[in-house]
Amino acid sequence: MSSRLDRHDKKRKINKFYNIAITIVSLLIVIVAITIFTNNDVDPVSKEQEKTAPKEEVKESTPESEPEDKGKDETEEAVTEESESEEEQADGVKLEQIEGSGDANVLNTYTSEDWQPIGTEQTGSHTTSFEKGSKDWNEMTKAIAYGAGLDEGSMRLWWLKNGGSPTTAIGTVSEGDNPQAYRVYIEWVDGAGWKPVKVEELKENDRGR
Repeated sequence: MSSRLDRHDKKRKINKFYNIAITIVSLLIVIVAITIFTNNDVDPVSKEQEKTAPKEEVKESTPESEPEDKGKDETEEAVTEESESEEEQADGVKLEQIEGSGDANVLNTYTSEDWQPIGTEQTGSHTTSFEKGSKDWNEMTKAIAYGAGLDEGSMRLWWLKNGGSPTTAIGTVSEGDNPQAYRVYIEWVDGAGWKPVKVEELKENDRGR
């Protein structure tokens, strides 16, 4: 009788152990399942953030680059326009292209802030002289060569006349027999001599016929 009771008690203890073990295993399964589901919920969000973040940076950086490119284009255009409207003579004088008089024989019209009076050996009250070989004539031809950017020794003077007032003159010149001719406007500056004020590049030498 006592042995039967012992076996019954032993069996009951084993069943109790199994129940506890099953409960523990069930809890572990539930915990693992919750952990897995939680990770699955979080990961897509993180991955999505990683994917979208670079796109946002690109969108932000794109507008910033556009003004720089636009600024470069505008600068290049300004430099191009400036170079087209300016030329430089062999002596370093910078010429600025200006609007012409409307003469059909004029290709381009230039002036320059670099031009200075050439100096003079004349004293006293000045009187313009168109007598070839006179001091005033020689100084006028020198100022015309300076304005045209030509060497005075190789320059050919085709025509020289009064420019419409006692202190102005106009000359047409070329480099030797070169067909490219220039019409140079000069004016007298008291105590300083003749000074170029305008040069017209001609289509053809209208005084070399």
